[in-house]
Amino acid sequence: MAIIDNLKQINANIREAEIRAGRKEGSVRLIAVSKTVEAAKVREAYSCGQLEFAENRVQLLRDKQEKLADLSADIKWHLIGQLQTNKIKYCADKVELIHSIDRIELAEALGQYASKHSFTVKGLLEVNIGGEESKTGLPVEQVDSFLEAFTNVRNVELCGLMTMAPLGASEKELRTVFSRARELSERIKDMKIASAPMGQLSMGMSGDYVEAVLEGATMVRIGTAVFRE
Repeated sequence: MAIIDNLKQINANIREAEIRAGRKEGSVRLIAVSKTVEAAKVREAYSCGQLEFAENRVQLLRDKQEKLADLSADIKWHLIGQLQTNKIKYCADKVELIHSIDRIELAEALGQYASKHSFTVKGLLEVNIGGEESKTGLPVEQVDSFLEAFTNVRNVELCGLMTMAPLGASEKELRTVFSRARELSERIKDMKIASAPMGQLSMGMSGDYVEAVLEGATMVRIGTAVFRE
């Protein structure tokens, strides 16, 4: 299938899931994960109306941004991979959202860089809801201590949470993980931390995005299903 057909099908599935969940149409943003494809494929997806893309490595992000510089006024880039503090200067002010803030040291380093350069970083707290050793993300039991320390961080805004469901999980297991992420997000929002307005839930990938939408995802990160032929 062509990218345009893939996008039409995915967007139709998202709309259907929104209706099933009683949610407003258009409440979920599709983030096309372009980490495994060349810039030409991103350009093709852009020509089909897709404007938001994600990379998992800073160097890949920089390469794509350079090759697609003529589209920079329209494309919004997201960083979804684990970020090392020594790479902050290459991406912090060049992405719409960092989905992978997974430790207080990273939040502090982002804040220091953003303060120095007079802007605000927008990001998501990545949480390992399923407790899998193979997954990155902050363990759920460490969230409260992270938030306590985060209140002293300046120029970083936590817009919500990001999580990944276990591979091969059943529909029931998927719904459980995603609902726990939603509940945690709501609990943090109720804490009324000025720099953590929450509201955004980045969860759901090619194999489980429908379940994620049903449980409240506001962004789904889809790569394979978008770019497969």
